Amino acid sequence: MTFAAILALAAGTYAFRLVGPLLHGRVELSARVRDTLATGAVVLLVALVATAALTQSQGFAGWARPAGVLVGGVLAWRRASFVLVVVGAAATTGLLRLAGVA
Repeated sequence: MTFAAILALAAGTYAFRLVGPLLHGRVELSARVRDTLATGAVVLLVALVATAALTQSQGFAGWARPAGVLVGGVLAWRRASFVLVVVGAAATTGLLRLAGVA
């Protein structure tokens, strides 16, 4: 049963990935639909960042992690390099935890 479920999920995932290239150029989306899809992608990304930054083990993750994510977000917004964004976020979180901020 588990192997069949894995095969079904793999086939579904492959089908989703295959549909994009197959329908490219055949389906015209209106500007409103394209804007809605772009907004939806941003909303999903923000929701993923919020849940990853604010929660841990079904509880609040503490203030150090959201502060690190905030610093990383500001650095990314200011178009800093990816390495600087990651190091800045990790350093902020680490220093706050070292200072006793959970």
